[in-house]
Amino acid sequence: MTLERPGPSTSPRDAAAGPARTAPQPRRARYDGPLIACDNLVRIYKVANLEVVALQGLDLQVDAGEFIALVGASGSGKSTLMNILGGLDVPSAGRAVVAGHDLGEMGRQRRTDYRRRGIGFVWQQTARNLLSYLTARQNVELPMLLNGVGRGEREARAIDLLARVGLAERGEHRPERLSGGEQQRVAIAVALANQPAVLFADEPTGELDTVTAHEVFDLLRTVNHELGVTIVVVTHDPLVSEQVSRTVAIRDGRTSSETLRRRAVSQQGNHHVISEEYAVLDRVGRLQLPRSHVEALGLERRVRLALEPDHISVWPDRDRSGDGAGDGAGGDGDSGGTGA
Repeated sequence: MTLERPGPSTSPRDAAAGPARTAPQPRRARYDGPLIACDNLVRIYKVANLEVVALQGLDLQVDAGEFIALVGASGSGKSTLMNILGGLDVPSAGRAVVAGHDLGEMGRQRRTDYRRRGIGFVWQQTARNLLSYLTARQNVELPMLLNGVGRGEREARAIDLLARVGLAERGEHRPERLSGGEQQRVAIAVALANQPAVLFADEPTGELDTVTAHEVFDLLRTVNHELGVTIVVVTHDPLVSEQVSRTVAIRDGRTSSETLRRRAVSQQGNHHVISEEYAVLDRVGRLQLPRSHVEALGLERRVRLALEPDHISVWPDRDRSGDGAGDGAGGDGDSGGTGA
Protein backbone atom coordinates (compact mmCIF):
# COMPACT_ATOMS: atom_id res chain seq x y z
CA MET A 1 0.00 0.00 0.00
CA THR A 2 1.32 3.40 -0.97
CA LEU A 3 0.30 6.68 0.62
CA GLU A 4 0.85 10.01 -1.10
CA ARG A 5 3.52 12.24 0.35
CA PRO A 6 2.64 15.75 1.44
CA GLY A 7 3.75 18.59 -0.84
CA PRO A 8 6.76 20.77 -0.05
CA SER A 9 4.68 23.35 1.79
CA THR A 10 3.58 20.75 4.34
CA SER A 11 6.76 18.83 5.03
CA PRO A 12 6.83 17.13 8.46
CA ARG A 13 9.67 19.33 9.76
CA ASP A 14 8.09 22.64 8.72
CA ALA A 15 4.62 21.64 9.85
CA ALA A 16 5.86 20.35 13.22
CA ALA A 17 7.21 23.79 13.99
CA GLY A 18 3.82 25.45 13.49
CA PRO A 19 0.53 23.88 12.39
CA ALA A 20 1.33 20.46 13.92
CA ARG A 21 0.68 21.74 17.43
CA THR A 22 -2.46 23.57 16.45
CA ALA A 23 -4.32 20.77 14.69
CA PRO A 24 -7.91 20.51 15.97
CA GLN A 25 -8.34 18.15 18.88
CA PRO A 26 -11.34 15.90 19.39
CA ARG A 27 -14.22 16.81 21.66
CA ARG A 28 -14.76 13.66 23.69
CA ALA A 29 -18.19 12.47 24.65
CA ARG A 30 -19.12 12.61 28.31
CA TYR A 31 -20.47 9.53 30.05
CA ASP A 32 -22.79 9.53 33.04
CA GLY A 33 -21.44 6.20 34.25
CA PRO A 34 -18.09 4.42 33.84
CA LEU A 35 -16.48 4.37 30.41
CA ILE A 36 -15.71 0.65 30.79
CA ALA A 37 -18.10 -1.59 32.73
CA CYS A 38 -17.82 -5.37 33.06
CA ASP A 39 -20.59 -7.13 34.95
CA ASN A 40 -20.20 -10.81 35.91
CA LEU A 41 -18.13 -11.43 32.77
CA VAL A 42 -17.56 -15.07 31.83
CA ARG A 43 -15.45 -16.57 29.03
CA ILE A 44 -15.28 -20.30 28.45
CA TYR A 45 -13.09 -21.91 25.80
CA LYS A 46 -13.46 -25.44 24.47
CA VAL A 47 -10.21 -27.32 23.98
CA ALA A 48 -10.83 -30.78 22.54
CA ASN A 49 -13.38 -32.25 24.98
CA LEU A 50 -12.44 -29.93 27.81
CA GLU A 51 -13.87 -26.58 28.85
CA VAL A 52 -11.45 -23.95 30.12
CA VAL A 53 -12.95 -21.11 32.17
CA ALA A 54 -10.74 -18.07 31.49
CA LEU A 55 -13.04 -15.52 33.15
CA GLN A 56 -15.48 -16.51 35.87
CA GLY A 57 -17.69 -13.67 36.97
CA LEU A 58 -15.29 -10.75 36.55
CA ASP A 59 -16.44 -7.24 37.51
CA LEU A 60 -14.59 -4.08 36.49
CA GLN A 61 -15.28 -0.36 36.21
CA VAL A 62 -13.02 2.27 34.61
CA ASP A 63 -13.97 5.93 34.54
CA ALA A 64 -13.33 8.23 31.58
CA GLY A 65 -9.84 9.75 31.74
CA GLU A 66 -8.34 7.09 34.00
CA PHE A 67 -4.91 5.52 33.45
CA ILE A 68 -4.93 2.04 34.96
CA ALA A 69 -2.99 -1.22 34.80
CA LEU A 70 -4.41 -4.74 34.74
CA VAL A 71 -1.92 -7.15 36.30
CA GLY A 72 -1.86 -10.87 36.87
CA ALA A 73 0.18 -14.02 36.39
CA SER A 74 0.09 -16.01 33.17
CA GLY A 75 -3.29 -17.72 32.91
CA SER A 76 -5.03 -15.27 35.24
CA GLY A 77 -7.42 -14.08 32.53
CA LYS A 78 -6.05 -10.60 31.85
CA SER A 79 -5.29 -11.25 28.17
CA THR A 80 -8.75 -12.74 27.66
CA LEU A 81 -10.25 -9.63 29.23
CA MET A 82 -8.15 -7.43 26.93
CA ASN A 83 -9.33 -9.34 23.87
CA ILE A 84 -12.97 -8.93 24.87
CA LEU A 85 -12.64 -5.22 25.64
CA GLY A 86 -10.76 -4.78 22.37
CA GLY A 87 -13.50 -6.41 20.31
CA LEU A 88 -11.28 -9.34 19.33
CA ASP A 89 -13.32 -11.88 21.30
CA VAL A 90 -16.84 -12.15 22.72
CA PRO A 91 -17.95 -13.07 26.26
CA SER A 92 -19.71 -16.37 26.95
CA ALA A 93 -21.91 -14.70 29.56
CA GLY A 94 -22.18 -11.45 31.46
CA ARG A 95 -21.90 -7.96 30.03
CA ALA A 96 -19.05 -5.75 28.82
CA VAL A 97 -19.70 -2.15 27.77
CA VAL A 98 -17.01 0.22 26.45
CA ALA A 99 -17.83 3.84 25.55
CA GLY A 100 -21.50 2.96 25.14
CA HIS A 101 -20.84 -0.15 23.01
CA ASP A 102 -22.33 -3.39 24.36
CA LEU A 103 -19.64 -5.77 23.13
CA GLY A 104 -21.68 -8.93 23.58
CA GLU A 105 -24.46 -7.63 21.33
CA MET A 106 -22.31 -6.61 18.35
CA GLY A 107 -21.90 -8.59 15.17
CA ARG A 108 -18.65 -9.01 13.28
CA GLN A 109 -18.95 -5.83 11.18
CA ARG A 110 -19.88 -3.66 14.16
CA ARG A 111 -16.91 -5.05 16.11
CA THR A 112 -14.65 -4.13 13.17
CA ASP A 113 -16.04 -0.58 13.14
CA TYR A 114 -15.59 -0.42 16.92
CA ARG A 115 -11.93 -1.41 16.65
CA ARG A 116 -11.33 1.15 13.90
CA ARG A 117 -13.09 4.11 15.49
CA GLY A 118 -13.65 3.57 19.19
CA ILE A 119 -10.35 2.22 20.52
CA GLY A 120 -6.61 2.13 19.85
CA PHE A 121 -4.07 -0.66 20.42
CA VAL A 122 -0.38 -0.70 21.31
CA TRP A 123 1.10 -4.20 21.25
CA GLN A 124 4.36 -5.51 22.67
CA GLN A 125 5.60 -6.75 19.29
CA THR A 126 6.58 -4.03 16.82
CA ALA A 127 5.40 -6.10 13.85
CA ARG A 128 1.82 -5.89 15.18
CA ASN A 129 2.00 -2.10 15.56
CA LEU A 130 3.73 -0.88 12.38
CA LEU A 131 3.99 -1.88 8.73
CA SER A 132 7.68 -2.20 7.87
CA TYR A 133 7.33 -0.82 4.32
CA LEU A 134 5.64 2.43 5.41
CA THR A 135 7.28 5.47 6.99
CA ALA A 136 6.33 6.59 10.48
CA ARG A 137 4.04 9.27 9.04
CA GLN A 138 2.41 6.85 6.63
CA ASN A 139 1.80 4.37 9.46
CA VAL A 140 0.04 7.08 11.45
CA GLU A 141 -2.02 8.11 8.42
CA LEU A 142 -3.09 4.56 7.54
CA PRO A 143 -5.90 4.13 10.14
CA MET A 144 -7.36 7.47 9.04
CA LEU A 145 -7.10 6.49 5.37
CA LEU A 146 -9.08 3.30 6.10
CA ASN A 147 -11.74 5.42 7.80
CA GLY A 148 -12.08 7.73 4.82
CA VAL A 149 -10.45 10.81 6.37
CA GLY A 150 -9.40 13.37 3.75
CA ARG A 151 -5.76 13.89 2.81
CA GLY A 152 -5.36 17.31 4.37
CA GLU A 153 -6.79 16.26 7.73
CA ARG A 154 -4.76 13.03 7.68
CA GLU A 155 -1.51 14.87 7.13
CA ALA A 156 -2.20 17.56 9.73
CA ARG A 157 -3.16 15.04 12.40
CA ALA A 158 -0.26 12.66 11.61
CA ILE A 159 2.25 15.52 11.87
CA ASP A 160 0.63 16.71 15.11
CA LEU A 161 0.74 13.26 16.69
CA LEU A 162 4.36 12.64 15.69
CA ALA A 163 5.26 15.97 17.26
CA ARG A 164 3.40 15.03 20.43
CA VAL A 165 5.37 11.80 20.78
CA GLY A 166 8.66 13.63 20.17
CA LEU A 167 9.31 12.38 16.62
CA ALA A 168 8.53 15.44 14.50
CA GLU A 169 11.76 15.02 12.51
CA ARG A 170 11.51 11.23 12.11
CA GLY A 171 8.28 11.07 10.14
CA GLU A 172 9.89 9.96 6.88
CA HIS A 173 11.87 7.09 8.48
CA ARG A 174 10.74 3.50 8.21
CA PRO A 175 10.60 1.31 11.36
CA GLU A 176 13.99 -0.32 10.69
CA ARG A 177 15.65 3.09 11.07
CA LEU A 178 13.98 3.74 14.43
CA SER A 179 15.02 2.46 17.84
CA GLY A 180 12.71 0.22 19.87
CA GLY A 181 11.57 3.16 21.97
CA GLU A 182 10.93 5.28 18.88
CA GLN A 183 8.91 2.48 17.31
CA GLN A 184 6.69 2.31 20.39
CA ARG A 185 6.26 6.09 20.27
CA VAL A 186 5.08 5.81 16.66
CA ALA A 187 2.80 2.95 17.72
CA ILE A 188 1.19 5.24 20.30
CA ALA A 189 0.66 7.87 17.60
CA VAL A 190 -0.94 5.22 15.35
CA ALA A 191 -3.22 4.12 18.19
CA LEU A 192 -4.36 7.73 18.67
CA ALA A 193 -4.89 8.44 14.96
CA ASN A 194 -8.66 7.93 14.94
CA GLN A 195 -9.23 9.79 18.23
CA PRO A 196 -10.23 6.73 20.29
CA ALA A 197 -12.09 6.87 23.58
CA VAL A 198 -9.79 4.17 25.02
CA LEU A 199 -6.20 3.17 24.32
CA PHE A 200 -5.31 -0.43 25.21
CA ALA A 201 -1.64 -1.31 25.65
CA ASP A 202 -0.58 -4.95 25.96
CA GLU A 203 2.87 -5.18 27.61
CA PRO A 204 3.95 -2.01 25.74
CA THR A 205 7.41 -1.96 27.36
CA GLY A 206 8.04 -5.72 27.41
CA GLU A 207 10.86 -5.52 24.85
CA LEU A 208 12.42 -2.24 26.08
CA ASP A 209 15.18 -1.50 28.56
CA THR A 210 14.30 0.12 31.89
CA VAL A 211 15.21 3.69 30.90
CA THR A 212 13.31 3.55 27.61
CA ALA A 213 10.34 1.90 29.32
CA HIS A 214 10.11 4.82 31.76
CA GLU A 215 10.21 7.25 28.83
CA VAL A 216 7.34 5.43 27.11
CA PHE A 217 5.25 5.53 30.30
CA ASP A 218 6.03 9.21 30.74
CA LEU A 219 4.66 9.71 27.22
CA LEU A 220 1.52 7.70 28.00
CA ARG A 221 0.91 9.83 31.09
CA THR A 222 1.32 12.98 28.99
CA VAL A 223 -1.13 11.67 26.38
CA ASN A 224 -3.59 10.76 29.12
CA HIS A 225 -3.32 14.23 30.66
CA GLU A 226 -3.26 16.38 27.52
CA LEU A 227 -5.71 14.49 25.29
CA GLY A 228 -7.94 13.02 28.00
CA VAL A 229 -7.82 9.56 26.46
CA THR A 230 -8.50 6.68 28.86
CA ILE A 231 -5.57 4.22 28.97
CA VAL A 232 -5.64 0.58 30.07
CA VAL A 233 -2.29 -1.23 30.27
CA VAL A 234 -2.12 -5.02 30.60
CA THR A 235 1.08 -6.33 32.17
CA HIS A 236 2.56 -8.98 34.44
CA ASP A 237 5.35 -6.65 35.57
CA PRO A 238 4.66 -5.13 39.04
CA LEU A 239 7.19 -2.34 38.37
CA VAL A 240 5.19 -1.26 35.32
CA SER A 241 1.99 -1.21 37.37
CA GLU A 242 3.55 1.33 39.73
CA GLN A 243 3.56 3.86 36.89
CA VAL A 244 -0.23 4.31 37.06
CA SER A 245 -2.68 5.67 39.60
CA ARG A 246 -4.76 2.48 39.90
CA THR A 247 -3.73 -1.16 39.55
CA VAL A 248 -6.34 -3.90 39.22
CA ALA A 249 -5.07 -7.40 39.98
CA ILE A 250 -6.76 -10.36 38.28
CA ARG A 251 -6.51 -13.87 39.72
CA ASP A 252 -8.29 -17.01 38.59
CA GLY A 253 -10.51 -15.09 36.19
CA ARG A 254 -11.76 -12.51 38.70
CA THR A 255 -10.65 -9.12 39.93
CA SER A 256 -8.98 -9.85 43.26
CA SER A 257 -7.56 -6.54 44.50
CA GLU A 258 -7.00 -2.90 43.59
CA THR A 259 -4.10 -0.67 44.53
CA LEU A 260 -4.74 3.08 44.55
CA ARG A 261 -1.87 5.56 44.43
CA ARG A 262 -1.94 9.24 45.25
CA ARG A 263 0.68 11.90 45.65
CA ALA A 264 1.08 13.62 49.02
CA VAL A 265 3.30 16.30 50.50
CA SER A 266 4.96 15.79 53.89
CA GLN A 267 5.27 18.49 56.54
CA GLN A 268 8.81 19.02 55.28
CA GLY A 269 7.50 19.73 51.78
CA ASN A 270 8.72 16.46 50.27
CA HIS A 271 6.56 14.81 47.60
CA HIS A 272 5.89 11.09 47.95
CA VAL A 273 3.42 8.48 46.70
CA ILE A 274 1.01 6.72 49.04
CA SER A 275 -0.19 3.25 47.93
CA GLU A 276 -3.19 1.51 49.45
CA GLU A 277 -4.29 -2.01 48.54
CA TYR A 278 -7.94 -3.04 48.69
CA ALA A 279 -9.65 -6.39 48.24
CA VAL A 280 -12.40 -6.25 45.61
CA LEU A 281 -15.90 -7.18 46.76
CA ASP A 282 -18.11 -8.29 43.87
CA ARG A 283 -21.86 -7.84 43.64
CA VAL A 284 -22.64 -11.18 45.37
CA GLY A 285 -20.24 -10.53 48.24
CA ARG A 286 -17.24 -12.58 47.09
CA LEU A 287 -13.68 -11.41 47.65
CA GLN A 288 -10.21 -12.90 47.28
CA LEU A 289 -7.83 -12.54 50.19
CA PRO A 290 -4.26 -11.60 49.17
CA ARG A 291 -2.14 -14.71 48.73
CA SER A 292 0.46 -13.37 51.18
CA HIS A 293 -2.21 -13.07 53.90
CA VAL A 294 -3.47 -16.59 53.23
CA GLU A 295 0.02 -18.10 53.40
CA ALA A 296 1.08 -16.10 56.49
CA LEU A 297 -1.91 -17.36 58.52
CA GLY A 298 -2.08 -20.83 56.99
CA LEU A 299 -5.66 -20.31 55.78
CA GLU A 300 -7.10 -23.17 53.75
CA ARG A 301 -10.43 -24.53 52.58
CA ARG A 302 -12.63 -22.62 55.02
CA VAL A 303 -12.32 -19.81 57.55
CA ARG A 304 -14.41 -18.42 60.40
CA LEU A 305 -15.88 -14.93 60.13
CA ALA A 306 -16.79 -12.56 62.95
CA LEU A 307 -18.84 -9.40 62.46
CA GLU A 308 -17.44 -6.52 64.52
CA PRO A 309 -19.03 -3.06 64.87
CA ASP A 310 -16.93 -1.60 62.03
CA HIS A 311 -15.19 -4.53 60.34
CA ILE A 312 -15.20 -8.28 59.70
CA SER A 313 -12.57 -10.59 61.24
CA VAL A 314 -11.32 -13.64 59.35
CA TRP A 315 -9.98 -16.52 61.48
CA PRO A 316 -8.26 -19.82 60.62
CA ASP A 317 -10.49 -22.86 61.12
CA ARG A 318 -8.47 -24.47 63.90
CA ASP A 319 -9.23 -26.32 67.11
CA ARG A 320 -9.18 -23.42 69.56
CA SER A 321 -8.86 -25.73 72.56
CA GLY A 322 -5.63 -27.15 71.23
CA ASP A 323 -3.70 -24.02 70.28
CA GLY A 324 -5.02 -21.53 72.82
CA ALA A 325 -6.58 -19.23 70.27
CA GLY A 326 -9.30 -16.94 71.58
CA ASP A 327 -12.91 -16.84 70.53
CA GLY A 328 -13.21 -15.58 66.94
CA ALA A 329 -16.12 -13.32 67.79
CA GLY A 330 -14.43 -11.61 70.68
CA GLY A 331 -10.69 -12.05 70.03
CA ASP A 332 -8.29 -9.12 70.11
CA GLY A 333 -6.19 -10.27 67.15
CA ASP A 334 -3.53 -12.23 69.04
CA SER A 335 -4.71 -15.57 67.66
CA GLY A 336 -3.77 -14.83 64.06
CA GLY A 337 -6.98 -13.42 62.62
CA THR A 338 -7.08 -10.74 59.97
CA GLY A 339 -9.55 -7.89 59.61
CA ALA A 340 -11.47 -7.32 56.42
